[in-house]
Amino acid sequence: MKRSKAFWIYLAIAIVVYAVVQVMFMNGMLDIYYQNMLITICINVILAVSLHIVIGITGQFSIGHAGFMAVGAYISAICTMKLGLPFIVGIILAGIVAAIAGLLVGVPSLRLRGDYLAICTLGFAEIIRIVFLNVEYVGGAAGMVVNHATTWTYAFVAVVITIMVISNFTNSRHGRSCLAVREDEIAADAMGINITYYKVVAFVIGSLFAGVAGALYAHNFYIIQPTAFNFLKSFEILIYVVLGGLGSLSGSIIAAIFLTAVSQYLQAFPETRMIIYSIVLILVMLYRPSGLMGTKELKDVFKVKKRGGSEA
Repeated sequence: MKRSKAFWIYLAIAIVVYAVVQVMFMNGMLDIYYQNMLITICINVILAVSLHIVIGITGQFSIGHAGFMAVGAYISAICTMKLGLPFIVGIILAGIVAAIAGLLVGVPSLRLRGDYLAICTLGFAEIIRIVFLNVEYVGGAAGMVVNHATTWTYAFVAVVITIMVISNFTNSRHGRSCLAVREDEIAADAMGINITYYKVVAFVIGSLFAGVAGALYAHNFYIIQPTAFNFLKSFEILIYVVLGGLGSLSGSIIAAIFLTAVSQYLQAFPETRMIIYSIVLILVMLYRPSGLMGTKELKDVFKVKKRGGSEA
């Protein structure tokens, strides 16, 4: 398969970043606090990118992403703690089951638009949370004890795979069909694009990676509870995408990294943490209402103009 020069550059940067951080861990330059922060950043980046394909690329307003994350978290926990399967198998099954859940929700609900779709997806997320809340097999309201298996390597590899898959999908013929659906459904339908099909495909892909993020999240702590996947978690993921810029993959990644780091550092100030966090969001929205990146990607920002005015 032919790859662009930019693909190999980004892949090389990712390998260098991983190697540098890994060496810093091995030499004791980064302690367990920073390791946990980096894993949390990776999980949030996966969530942001997986919702980006639903809202930013296909234009479907979904606010129930935490529901698919919950499915992945509990499926992975059941695989490792109840069935004794390896963690990597738990991650894969978490993604598959979350994708199936996305398919079951997407087929009937993605014929809806705007507020109706948002309410439908939010309702699904709440149903999932209530189900886990009342099932004693997974601990009910008390939660489920999970072993710590998520490492920096697992989290980083999952982030790279997620970004590669969604970036390639966006730049493919199918991704352009999704962009056409986002811009104008009527025009896309008139051009012969199967609107419902592409909405469901994007929704299933987003659900799959939300499930993977849920599996990493579940095994990064020693207990998971249904309250961790309420509507506030869905809104938190939504903020990453909106703040980064709807339609910008780079923006979603930058926003997830920025807000996660801000949130982690402000934990030392619990009284003012949410106030400062909210002020940051308000300032960004006031002075950059289209988000940090708008609809641009990093490669657009660093484009070098050639002679004669054309861009590289």
